[in-house]
Amino acid sequence: MSGRNESGGRGSPYAPHTAAETEAMLSAVGADDPTELFDIPESVAFDGEFGIEARSEQEAQRHVRGLLSRNDDLTEFLGRGHYDHYVPSLVDHLSLRSEFLTSYTQYQPEVTQGFLQALFEYQSMLVELTGLGIVNASMYDHATALAEAALLAARVRQTDGDRVLVPAYLLDERRDVLENYIDGADLSVETYGTDDGNIDTDGLAETIDDDAVMVYAENPTTRGTVEENLDAVGDLAADHGALFCLGSDPVALSILQEPESVGADVVVGDAATLGIPSAFGMGLGLFATREDFVRQVPGRLVGASEDDADRRTYTLTLQTREQHIRRERATSNICTNQAWLALRTAIHAAYLGPDGLVTLANDCVRLADDLAARLDGLTGIKAPVHDRHHVREFVARTDQPARAIASDLEAEGFAVHAVGDYEVQVCITDANERAADELVAAFEEVL
Repeated sequence: MSGRNESGGRGSPYAPHTAAETEAMLSAVGADDPTELFDIPESVAFDGEFGIEARSEQEAQRHVRGLLSRNDDLTEFLGRGHYDHYVPSLVDHLSLRSEFLTSYTQYQPEVTQGFLQALFEYQSMLVELTGLGIVNASMYDHATALAEAALLAARVRQTDGDRVLVPAYLLDERRDVLENYIDGADLSVETYGTDDGNIDTDGLAETIDDDAVMVYAENPTTRGTVEENLDAVGDLAADHGALFCLGSDPVALSILQEPESVGADVVVGDAATLGIPSAFGMGLGLFATREDFVRQVPGRLVGASEDDADRRTYTLTLQTREQHIRRERATSNICTNQAWLALRTAIHAAYLGPDGLVTLANDCVRLADDLAARLDGLTGIKAPVHDRHHVREFVARTDQPARAIASDLEAEGFAVHAVGDYEVQVCITDANERAADELVAAFEEVL
């Protein structure tokens, strides 16, 4: 694209140099043409044609609908870190307002007070749920929040150490991100064992020593169980000078043990269980920690202040990423955040209120318990595998191979996880409970 600038020359509207300016710059670097500054392989170079047939708006919509109609129409009972709850239409109506949707980072508080206040409320809600004094706004997802927690632990721990201890149930994709992040910090990830879906505290006691910088656990766990040994984990971490990091989410936190009360130093997770339909990829990273570590928190913090008329105002009070402060003092190179998603989560949480949030969480316990009992009544399946309380999801053992069961259920219109040779995992929430009867009937058919 080209456009005319104030000097009368022609150039890109995004880099409006005159022909004379461009020629002078090329001469300075010894090039005749701007294309000489780039080494683009011929196989990927743009040849001037996009290869996309021109269509009217109506034709384009028809074409896209045709493509989308080829997707499998499955009722999902999938979980394992991605949870679907009904999102009230109010969330869309408010968050899609132009002043929210088109806003980038709220660098100018004088023109972004509304958004900054919403983010402050998001932080405040999670402070109440975790018991920890500091919450940022925000991280990319659960995995990156976990990785940043490990880096924070390495910075603040008083003695030398290089081991990050994680439970055997940690999802592979979260571990991959964790290992990627901490490679440059010369840390290593080691696994400690579990017993019947929860932490084996005796095994952890044998594994942990003063070389551990952080111990990580989840509540609820990836397998849906409620962790019963968090106090013991917190004590073991404290005894060895390691930070205790706990993974959870806002819905579960409303009814489970408060992280601060069991010794958690950092809470991570995905806050996208509220305000955002399940996207199986995009998330909203929750990151909370103690006030002692406020200057080690990655990302941004929104704080309350006063203007010159003594009115309450909001502003970005702490930004520790490398593009804002000296690189050697930065805690993270995270280059953006999920502020709009945090806004949606805050709206949803405010809509529910404390009582509504607790009701939703209790429903997630009841629904999982009821569905597990119904499946356990069928021949060829035992549910749940773990003799624990569950939130949203549970693992069931099948007599037939799990992948065959999952495949046959898919043919019946349902999606579940095959998590072992003879284990499937089922997740039920308010978003799919209407199809519970049909799922049970499908299980009975395929078993």
